[in-house]
Amino acid sequence: MKLLLKLAWRNLWRNKRRSLITLAAIAFATFAAVGMRGIQKGVYAINIENAVNMFSGYLQIQNAEYNANPSLRKSFKVDEKIITILESNENILSFSERLYADGLISFKDNSQGAAILAVDPVAEKTVTNLATKIYEGKFLSPDPTHEIVLGYKLLEKLNAEIGDEIVVLTQGFDGSLGNLKFKIIGTSKLGMQEFDGMSAFIGLKPAQELTAMYGRIHAVAVKIDGLNNINKVKESLTESIGNENLAVLSWDEVMPDFKQSIELDNISGIFMLMFLIIIVAFGILNTVLMSVTERFNEFGVTLSIGMPQMKLVKLIFIETIALTIVGLLIGNIIGWFTNYYFHLNPIEFSTGEYAAVIEEYGWLPTMPSSIEPMIFINTSFMILFASFLSCIYPAWKVFKLEPLKGIRYT
Repeated sequence: MKLLLKLAWRNLWRNKRRSLITLAAIAFATFAAVGMRGIQKGVYAINIENAVNMFSGYLQIQNAEYNANPSLRKSFKVDEKIITILESNENILSFSERLYADGLISFKDNSQGAAILAVDPVAEKTVTNLATKIYEGKFLSPDPTHEIVLGYKLLEKLNAEIGDEIVVLTQGFDGSLGNLKFKIIGTSKLGMQEFDGMSAFIGLKPAQELTAMYGRIHAVAVKIDGLNNINKVKESLTESIGNENLAVLSWDEVMPDFKQSIELDNISGIFMLMFLIIIVAFGILNTVLMSVTERFNEFGVTLSIGMPQMKLVKLIFIETIALTIVGLLIGNIIGWFTNYYFHLNPIEFSTGEYAAVIEEYGWLPTMPSSIEPMIFINTSFMILFASFLSCIYPAWKVFKLEPLKGIRYT
């Protein structure tokens, strides 16, 4: 084996130009793949953090049937046991109770359908950033009576202004029709056009009065100390609560559409990565095949003096893998420093139409990079596997080579 390694290394540098070009191609492909996946993963991470901190929370405790088919009746009461469990978990930073309802908002002759989110303003500020998404006016006061914050597009549809009084109608828990007057104190802009055109935020107690759901809620939004601990906390809460009528849902279960948009983008990124690796694989195949063909005379001579063909096959694989490993090391080192730089200094789209379009769809106009180890490991494994496949055909030609044909080859 030691002899084969020495022969392989010497053979690589017999044609330095060709080896250096192939090495540069592998290194560039590794750098490009690591950089691309780093940006993708970084963008996903920052937008997931933004989404859970802006609206859903990392986890939610709900009625087990509510997420599949929401209704007022699929609610529950938060007892002391649940509060104790939440307060005693070291990974849970804060939590907030919520109530959801669909209703009709009327102002003068205008009426619009609305998605009503009722929150405890004090607790909600510790779980999400809803209070920081105020477009005009202010957020709900600590003890809101009949205050309401509307999505800024909903306010435009109603032709109303901050300070006006509106009537909110919704079905009650007992089947009755609830209606209350609320004063508009502000507007919100969450960056999602559809949601900004129908969202309304009110206090939890007024909402329970409006819907006749006294003491009942639909969800407890939970903030924890990091995305990596979601599964751990979810399992712990599910086991501790021990109530089959309640479910602990992660952010991706609460927001399946957002998760699917990330998965779709991730699939497109994987296809681009595979396309890049296939191009590199053909480049490696071309290099190895030319190198093998040029040495048919040498191989014929070595075979005629008793060299086993399998040793020559091993030599081809060793040469290819050695060249690939060197290229991977160079590409990964450059890629890590590049990703680390953009991890500390994200690309910002602070102004312009592109930034506005990104924000309108609920994404942040920021592109950080990730230095997650699996990015480098997966990329290296795929390129190494591609190089292994690339040298199968040249190795097969060497394996089928007859000594006399090799010596006579020109």
